[in-house]
Amino acid sequence: MRHLFIFFLFTISLNAQDLGQAQHCGYDFTSYLVLNIHEEGAKNNIKNLKVSLVDLNGNELINTNSKYSWKDENKPLVFTFNYKIEEELKSDVAAENKKERWFFPYAKDNYFLSIVNTFPADQVKVKIEDIDGTENGGKFETQIVDLGFFDLFVLCSNQAQDYVVQFGRKANKPLEVVLVKK
Repeated sequence: MRHLFIFFLFTISLNAQDLGQAQHCGYDFTSYLVLNIHEEGAKNNIKNLKVSLVDLNGNELINTNSKYSWKDENKPLVFTFNYKIEEELKSDVAAENKKERWFFPYAKDNYFLSIVNTFPADQVKVKIEDIDGTENGGKFETQIVDLGFFDLFVLCSNQAQDYVVQFGRKANKPLEVVLVKK
């Protein structure tokens, strides 16, 4: 009888654990903003731009106490251009058989920024600057682009993803920005 009671407690314990725990995703608590920035009629992204987040008044957005992103605490939020990861050279793998791998695998040659899932996209804008002295030579006009919840790259199922599916454009597509020459 004692063994039956222990088995019963063990079974209840396992069932309770299954109900309370959901499978976690590697991107839990994180979403991304992904931008495809190019010229009219061109498909390639323009490199070496300063892409940052600003508030509704155009002031640089500071990540105070990791409010907007889990990285770069108390610093301005600046996008990174995605880059390829080089695989270690293996003597048994020919160079033509190497796979193309990107640092952020859900985007190709795009700008991206890691943000928290509770990111207030409707209260923030993206500022894109082509600064003189860079590869582009300052030939593009500065643009400020509005954001919305549908612009988030949501990689794990959560409330924000459900909102995107119901009311926004197709989820997890880069935000298209067309720059204009000066």
